[in-house]
Amino acid sequence: MTPEMRNTLSPFLDKAIAQGIPADEVERWLDTARPCATLSQGGDGPAVGMFGGPLMLPADTPTPVFPFVASVDLAALPAGATDLPLPPDGHLLLFAFPDDDGDLINIGEVVYVPAGAATEERDRNSGFWSEVDEFREMVEAFPQGRLRATTTPSLPSHHAVQIPGSSRTAPLPGHPRSRELAELWEQTRGDIATEGPLQIGGYASEEAVHLDPVSSVVECAVRTAESRGWGGAVSGAVEDWVLLADWSPRIEGMEGAVVHWAIQREDLTARRFDRTVATVFWNP
Repeated sequence: MTPEMRNTLSPFLDKAIAQGIPADEVERWLDTARPCATLSQGGDGPAVGMFGGPLMLPADTPTPVFPFVASVDLAALPAGATDLPLPPDGHLLLFAFPDDDGDLINIGEVVYVPAGAATEERDRNSGFWSEVDEFREMVEAFPQGRLRATTTPSLPSHHAVQIPGSSRTAPLPGHPRSRELAELWEQTRGDIATEGPLQIGGYASEEAVHLDPVSSVVECAVRTAESRGWGGAVSGAVEDWVLLADWSPRIEGMEGAVVHWAIQREDLTARRFDRTVATVFWNP
């Protein structure tokens, strides 16, 4: 987080102190801030990708079973747009089916296409969803078009952690007033941070946030590994994972839905994007 970006959080700092939260607690909260790239179809930021478009994959890469959402040109992201150890170039392709019938299951994947890799166009409409009218109509409503990036600060929208072995929760460690701070961020973020339908890095958010939304991705990954294996170790600790991307589809009939893609830190560093897991939050 650059000093300039931290300065953009001054209105949050001032309001928190005015609300009676000690300055040192607010400063500790600001220390958790992360940069993120907000991608939208408007604005004057650099073009960094597309919603939809041709699905271009290397010949030896299987066609994902989930619908194609977006591609992100990593070389085009502004310097310091995130604090993730992303590759400096190449493309990230995001796939997801934003419906899980209320079950906590993996609903997406990510493919990394290295810069210079030979690719071929694939059929975007060959997945399981293409044979069901309701599913096909949902996917046909996915947004399409150029995406532009804005670098913006991200603070936690969640305020609690699960107490191990209990159904109870506790404030975020080191932040006894985390609930007040998270609620204040929800009230002020619209005046401070740039928002858009797709976010790379930063913190996950959704309606009625309590626990970190990434925790649901972690739970899903652990369940998947226990039921059928996953080709490697899977940590159940949320701190071992990072949010790769958040997507708000903004599809009629699915208002408020959010897809979270998360990956273990060590997998991201090793560029094992095939070990990304995605879940969807939707409160119909």
